[in-house]
Amino acid sequence: MLLKRKQSSPKEAQASDLQYGGDHYKQMGIQPWDVVDTWPFDERLAVYRHGALKYLMRMGSKDDMRLELEKARHYIDKMLEIVCE
Repeated sequence: MLLKRKQSSPKEAQASDLQYGGDHYKQMGIQPWDVVDTWPFDERLAVYRHGALKYLMRMGSKDDMRLELEKARHYIDKMLEIVCE
């Protein structure tokens, strides 16, 4: 069964509003996700899938395991947003 993601209300944060492990992307005038979001759907999905896989595969080897999982979930949340557009 496919679950429908509820529509975001103005109070709900979008994946691009959040950042785990620092604020280096939030300090940029244009974040990498802003650029990727201009690409065709399949290419966006591939980028976000790669990001999730990267953090799952290195889980615990670079940063704290929980932080790596939060970063992977961040990419998964972004995929859910674009799939449910």
